[in-house]
Amino acid sequence: MSKVLIVDDDKDISKLISLILKKEQIESKIINDPIEALEFIKSEDFDYDLILLDIMMPELSGTELCSKIRDSVNIPIIFVSAKTEMIDKIVGYEIGGDDYITKPFDNTELLLKVKSHLRLNKRSNNQNGKIIKIGEITLNIESYEVKLNDNKIDLSTREFELLRYLMENAGIALSKEQIFEAVWGSEYGDIGTVAVNIKNLRDKLKDNDKYIITIWGYGYKFVKNGTINE
Repeated sequence: MSKVLIVDDDKDISKLISLILKKEQIESKIINDPIEALEFIKSEDFDYDLILLDIMMPELSGTELCSKIRDSVNIPIIFVSAKTEMIDKIVGYEIGGDDYITKPFDNTELLLKVKSHLRLNKRSNNQNGKIIKIGEITLNIESYEVKLNDNKIDLSTREFELLRYLMENAGIALSKEQIFEAVWGSEYGDIGTVAVNIKNLRDKLKDNDKYIITIWGYGYKFVKNGTINE
């Protein structure tokens, strides 16, 4: 599920946008204070696919916020603002915005633009994300190689796909059913094979619960204590 951060000091508009997105099964988080938003975006907890950003906010404007985060956040930023002059739109684009929607906005237009940018961002990530690096583990999707501290680790194809799925969803609690469906699909087998392969991965990566943690009664989570690189 895609995740959108809404930064707007107008609580009513924020809630409206969140409702529009929810109807399309797009998860959202609302932050009405731009200073709080800046701190959240720069934190390790930030894991969103798109930002909807108002411009006229107290203490820190949307353009100022965009300028402060653009070098460290490589996701689409769409300005949603009551400022309708062409110069405002030009500034928005030049400061690092990817799109500009004027208030009052058409709900359909907002949704179409959000979904379009989410789709383009996902396509770009799929094309460029050939190497995933989290902590001491590096996974090369093209060469099917995994390294731990630059030392190659030999994995079976299934173990590789399992590790890839976990790393691509780092920080997300995944049920055993989700993992089995994603890695084994419709092939013959039972859900118990997930635990067996998790154990094998842990042994080969000398994990000791550093990266792959068990969520008892549910599944597993790969701890996001590193970065995903292109």
